[in-house]
Amino acid sequence: MPDSLLGGLPGDLTGVLGGSPETLALFVGFGLVVGLLFGFFGMGGSFLVTPALLMMGHPASVAVGSGMAFVFGTAAIATLKHHDLGQVDYKLGAIMIAGTTVGIEVGRASVFHLESLGLAGGIISAVYVVLLGGIGLVITRDALSSDGSGGIDHDAGDDEELSGYEIPEIATRIQETVRIPPMVTLRGDVRVSVWVITAVAFSTGVLSGFLGVGGGFIRMPAMIYAIGVPTPVAVGTDLFEIVFSGGIGSYLYGQSGGVDLGIVAPLLFGSALGARVGSAATAVVDGDEIKVYFGGMLLAGSVAVGIGEVGSYLGNELLETLGLFLVVGSAVAVAGAIVFTTLRALRSTAGRVAATTD
Repeated sequence: MPDSLLGGLPGDLTGVLGGSPETLALFVGFGLVVGLLFGFFGMGGSFLVTPALLMMGHPASVAVGSGMAFVFGTAAIATLKHHDLGQVDYKLGAIMIAGTTVGIEVGRASVFHLESLGLAGGIISAVYVVLLGGIGLVITRDALSSDGSGGIDHDAGDDEELSGYEIPEIATRIQETVRIPPMVTLRGDVRVSVWVITAVAFSTGVLSGFLGVGGGFIRMPAMIYAIGVPTPVAVGTDLFEIVFSGGIGSYLYGQSGGVDLGIVAPLLFGSALGARVGSAATAVVDGDEIKVYFGGMLLAGSVAVGIGEVGSYLGNELLETLGLFLVVGSAVAVAGAIVFTTLRALRSTAGRVAATTD
């Protein structure tokens, strides 16, 4: 098992990884793919890191802690692009950070308690299967039933554009029902109780600390459907909040020896490029065109984790390998769809410019 972050730094990166150059290349490539997804969606992919590490045989605390550290670095890179687009609500982010901090500590303590009982790996994998499958079904259903007019406007950033977004019915109902002071006005002229924001932040913080994810694949939809935040602001603010939740979680797990530099370093090396590519792609690709692929990735991830856990329980290496292959393959498939759609959009734009010039 690789040395922990607190256990010293070997001289070369392959030595830090404690594995072969092929394994190092796998981590770098996986980081590139996850970074691309993170930059494009403001979520997506990082929740596949922890299950992959679990299936590779890493202890639950190391898998979760290293996943948190990776989330922290990737989110910091992707947030810069969304800040430039004016899509970060810092008031909302500050409130979210307060609730998330407490939730992360609760989730972290739960992991170490379950690990002491020998139950952590199985329970974490089971929670992943339920969450990935459930959210994946919802997103895929919405994408397939969409009329094409509900895509994310990645360029929307000023208050006039944001105020034109329709607040989901469930968010309106929550805003009208929960009127407990203090109330706060957010970007897009959204007025909501601070307690609603805090409840969303605490809940997703618990999941972040327990699962080793930024929580974006849960928190971003929660900001839209529970708080009523416009989609572009939900994406940007989610990334901003993940920088803090990931940093806090990394520190807490690092204090307990749960952050492995040999895992985090190559993942971040790949994600540094991927996050910038994904963020840049938002300028030319309609997010609605990719939603079905993203939902499909979540469903594939759910199946992959389930297969890997069954293989681990039965001691079947073939099933464990198949589960790991599906985890990586689902992320690669969606990343490939983003790149393909981006190149197609760029070619189409270039063709129209050439036709106009002629």
